[in-house]
Amino acid sequence: MQRKFLTNLGLLLFLNLLIKPVWIFGIDLTVQRIVGVGDYGFYFVILNFSFLFNIILDLGITNFNNRNIAQNNHLLNKHFSGILVLKLLLGLTYVVIAFVVAFILRYNAEQFRLLGWLALNQFLLSFILYLRSNISGFMMFKTDSMLSVLDRLLMILFCGVLLWGHITSSPFRIEWFVYSQTAAYSITAGIAFLIVMKKAHFRKLNWNWPFFLMIIKQSLPFALLVLLMTLYNRLDPVMLESLLPARMPMVQVGIFATIAHLDPGIVDNMMAERTGNFQAGIYASGFRLLDAANMIAYLFGVLLVPIFSKMLKKKQPIEHMLKLSFTLIITLAIIVGFSLFFYSYELMDLLYNTHIRASTEVFRLLIPGFIAVSTTYIFGTLLTANGNLRQLNIIAFLGLVINLILNYLLIPRLLASGSAISSLVTQFTMAILQVLMVQRIFKFKVNYRYLFTLLIFVIGVVAFNILSRLFVIHWNFLPAGKAWVGNFGLMLLFSITLAGILRLWSFGSMMKILREDR
Repeated sequence: MQRKFLTNLGLLLFLNLLIKPVWIFGIDLTVQRIVGVGDYGFYFVILNFSFLFNIILDLGITNFNNRNIAQNNHLLNKHFSGILVLKLLLGLTYVVIAFVVAFILRYNAEQFRLLGWLALNQFLLSFILYLRSNISGFMMFKTDSMLSVLDRLLMILFCGVLLWGHITSSPFRIEWFVYSQTAAYSITAGIAFLIVMKKAHFRKLNWNWPFFLMIIKQSLPFALLVLLMTLYNRLDPVMLESLLPARMPMVQVGIFATIAHLDPGIVDNMMAERTGNFQAGIYASGFRLLDAANMIAYLFGVLLVPIFSKMLKKKQPIEHMLKLSFTLIITLAIIVGFSLFFYSYELMDLLYNTHIRASTEVFRLLIPGFIAVSTTYIFGTLLTANGNLRQLNIIAFLGLVINLILNYLLIPRLLASGSAISSLVTQFTMAILQVLMVQRIFKFKVNYRYLFTLLIFVIGVVAFNILSRLFVIHWNFLPAGKAWVGNFGLMLLFSITLAGILRLWSFGSMMKILREDR
């Protein structure tokens, strides 16, 4: 099983690292630059608002189904038709509830229009994830890997034509970005559906109310977990928009301008930076690299849910698989988390043209959270596969409470940085509690030598970063002002070498697994 994990992880990482950086830095970043921080912040708020109701689309069915099909392949034929009908009903319910809440929040016509398309995208994405849960449940990891990047590949093609194809004389609009996502999700969902339909011998839709109730009852613990995690991961920009004004009143602008002896127009521009949409845009700028890094951690979870589930069903020892997966990802997370923290300003300056310091401040607070998120994708996945949903839900509820309280206290004072602090504290709290819960349930023997090795590695990576900042090396092949790129690369090389010296990443051990674990 370790061989299956390593080979498919390699393929999954290769495809995602090939496609998704192009999407994030080539397309998504370009769109934000073209439409501006304010318009992108408007989109980002509505996007995260649509995420808040995602649980209604799924009710935990995807996570339940992934674990269930991995342990019982024969149930696909029995369940597929009924779950399709159930997903359609949940999609309709999702749209109704999202629009009702938006109406209560007094969304305007423009917000409703964008929400309608984003709601459709959320349904398509949820449907794709459900279909992929069947494919990965059958251990068809190569097919699942292809599907994991197909939507992004299509989006790159569609958005690339709109951005640089000169097919329209109008400036690029944020709505076109959303339409491109809709087209890409639709095509990907159609292909995934054909694959699963063939595997399930699907013939027709079946309305079976008792079956719906049975599936919902078994999925509810997963649903609650997804809801709580979605809330504490996606509430930050929504709370920024809610706790900060949409626009400063002109009376307040006039008073401040009089006191400060400044032109009202200048004051209005200064005040605009404290509005909800603007701060959400700043948060999005800082969040982008963390979101990209989190995709890597997510790939580990995608593979480990069916693998852990099957191993637990067969009562196979999982300690070695847990250590292997955690070592791979935590080593990467430590390198990424600390290196991006120390070089945060240079990276933001490379990505953006405006509001670089504000984006840097947010990013510097967010990126260490990648270490915590990576930990939860290993230990949380094990708890999910083992069926410890009650414990996970209690931990997630605590995380939501912490996130809400900190956001409420910090956003009015620190704006987007306050929300970033809230996210960081929440993520590390979740990681620590999940590790403690796994230790309590599985009673693994504490490997103090391993923990000491990780500590040495952390100290070494931090030291390499500090030294790379202190000593300026003149790299003749780099343009003026970009010498930091050479230092950054050298620091990464030393960090990876240290991982090899400490045997956290051991090429020999991995080759041994690939040869022997069949």
